[in-house]
Amino acid sequence: MKELSNHRVDVTFVGPAPARKVALASGVTDVEVDGCRLHCQVWGSFQPFLEALHGSEVINLTSIPTSKAGD
Repeated sequence: MKELSNHRVDVTFVGPAPARKVALASGVTDVEVDGCRLHCQVWGSFQPFLEALHGSEVINLTSIPTSKAGD
């Protein structure tokens, strides 16, 4: 069985970050907002996270793999 990947994601938006939509997305945890910037953890598939961004203009997105729990 393939282990779930874990990424620290930082996103910058043109307007307000869609924090509520992102926080409700499957596999997303630790959502933090600082103005137009949003930081969170994404476990497994990025699809629910990306769907939560729909309708918001993204000007920068960075995804950094992080270690698995217990490493």
